[in-house]
Amino acid sequence: MIDFGFDKLALIGAVALIVIGPEKLPKLARTVGHLVGKAQRYVADVKAEVNRSIELEELKKMKSQFENAARDVEQSVQQEVNSAQSSLNSTWEGLGSDAGGTSADGSTGDSWAHQTLQPPPPTYSRPNKKWRLKRTAVPNWYKQRSGVRTRAQSGAARVARFRPKADAR
Repeated sequence: MIDFGFDKLALIGAVALIVIGPEKLPKLARTVGHLVGKAQRYVADVKAEVNRSIELEELKKMKSQFENAARDVEQSVQQEVNSAQSSLNSTWEGLGSDAGGTSADGSTGDSWAHQTLQPPPPTYSRPNKKWRLKRTAVPNWYKQRSGVRTRAQSGAARVARFRPKADAR
């Protein structure tokens, strides 16, 4: 890039002062400043766009790698489930063939193999909560012992409460 030192800038300023004149030089400097600012903003926008496109490409690569890893995990889990299911089925079939005789009540052994034992569904029971009552963390007996006010009272009512009683004469 072009390197402008202080001496080069001073030389350019002196030449511009002589060529352009002192009347038009401030307006020209302001215009040049605006153009340089626009050029810097344009370059910054182009850099940001290039960085965004590079990050987008990296994210797409990461997404494809993640999808491939998830697919591999899904396939391995599916294979394990299938192998466990086949071993369970073969064990179940082995148990069913071993108990093929008749039982003491005269039924065949295959009848119990086809029955499914399921626990009864849970019934709903309403929780025993008194949600309308306010529950405080500090017990009332502790509040009374330590002198915490539990009821709001105006200042006039408090003065009247603690005013000494007048003797009836």
